[in-house]
Amino acid sequence: MAVNASAVKELREKTGAGMLDCKKALEEANGDLTRAAEILREKGLSAAANKAGRIATEGIVESYIHGGGRIGVLVEVNCETDFVAKTDQFREFVRDVAMQIAAAAPKYVRREEAPQEDLEKEREILKAQALNEGKPAHIVDKMVEGRMAKFYEEYCLLEQPFVKDPDKTVSQLLNEKISAIGENISIRRFVRYELGEGLEKKQDNFYEEVMSQAKL
Repeated sequence: MAVNASAVKELREKTGAGMLDCKKALEEANGDLTRAAEILREKGLSAAANKAGRIATEGIVESYIHGGGRIGVLVEVNCETDFVAKTDQFREFVRDVAMQIAAAAPKYVRREEAPQEDLEKEREILKAQALNEGKPAHIVDKMVEGRMAKFYEEYCLLEQPFVKDPDKTVSQLLNEKISAIGENISIRRFVRYELGEGLEKKQDNFYEEVMSQAKL
């Protein structure tokens, strides 16, 4: 299919690949920008893919507090040089990542970090749901794997829709920054705290309170 110049330009800006490679990828993907970017990465033609293997040991640890102290985030994002770590563009990206974690509450950076027991538990729940819906047993396993994609999208940071632009994932945002900055960037780890999380909330017992005040 024919592709327009604006789509080629947008793909080139996102991936850093050459104009001709972008045009061919878009033709192969029938104009789908997301799929075209994946094709470029698979062929090792995008700037992000070319930089992914480079060691990133510099960077910053960013803190973010939200809701008057109700949610706190610490995130470590790495780059290759101290120079880039000090740039406004890199620091703005790290800040956006911290805000994403505060807002979307991921559990893992990437799906490979999810413990096997968590995945198996989720599959058991999804399988039970499918069977309770009356789905034929022979297609349940395929349905479960399809629905696991929603689990990854909800709990894996890189697969979540970016809160400032839900049309792209955090992974796509990361690749854009790698191409724009010119260094490998890696979201290494994070912790998220929410006030009262894991604690049993105090429930007021008004009957006992009234009885106590009345000394009955």
